[in-house]
Amino acid sequence: MIPAEQSRITAAFAARAPVVPVLIVTDARRAGDLARALVAGGLPMLEVTLRTSAALDAIRAMADVEGGIPGAGTLLTPADVKAAKAAGARFGVSPGATPALLDACAEAGLPLLPGAATVSEAMALLELGYSVQKFFPAEPSGGAPWLKAVSSPLPQVRFCPTGGISRASAPAYLSLPNVACVGGSWVAPADKVQAGDWAAVTALASEAAALKRGA
Repeated sequence: MIPAEQSRITAAFAARAPVVPVLIVTDARRAGDLARALVAGGLPMLEVTLRTSAALDAIRAMADVEGGIPGAGTLLTPADVKAAKAAGARFGVSPGATPALLDACAEAGLPLLPGAATVSEAMALLELGYSVQKFFPAEPSGGAPWLKAVSSPLPQVRFCPTGGISRASAPAYLSLPNVACVGGSWVAPADKVQAGDWAAVTALASEAAALKRGA
């Protein structure tokens, strides 16, 4: 799969909702219920970060949830890509981008949202065909003002900013013309997930799904 095709598919996924839940799953037995709660609230994109031993099993469980689009976040190596694809991930997200990682995703046919934190990184990815990119870490790297500043010289690139974004700050990002969606963990608080309070998760997801995009 060529990068341009990956970007097209990733853009289509990102268009499903204004917020992509960024999930750190520690107990795969809760993954199915978590996915159903988020999907019920209108957030079908489900980024499970590969930061725990339960992550791949969580992706497998979410792959069976109707309406859900499970993906793997924190992809760092070709081995991560292979494992994520085998688990049922339909997209990948990386904090940055290396030639080996980009090649692995292209070979596996896994649509990738590659990370960029500088104009040079964004330009390099665009040169390769990636017109949809992750801006990470968003808040420490300049936040919404940075994205607003680069929207004029880089109108071809659309971003999914992630990192430090909250319900309060999300609207400022989503109002920008070069923001496709935002990534956030606030829609699945650890205490609500641990308590199995799926109604609360669905309520937070519904609120996030209602956020407006565009200036």
